[in-house]
Amino acid sequence: MKTTQAGRVLDYLRENGSITQLEALRDLGVMRLSSRITDLKRIGLHISKKTITVKNRYGDKCRIAKYFMED
Repeated sequence: MKTTQAGRVLDYLRENGSITQLEALRDLGVMRLSSRITDLKRIGLHISKKTITVKNRYGDKCRIAKYFMED
């Protein structure tokens, strides 16, 4: 499934255990991660989301989604 964006996201999840929007954009060129996660869920994969707090480049706290493959 590597030739599609969803395939690249799936491979990334399998190799790294999780993915954020910044990682998807930086490492995979995927702009709409949540849409690709929805595509993967539609084919029966179990992917969970956790909201985490990180600091942005200005030191401000931001909440982002981090997606994980479920066992």
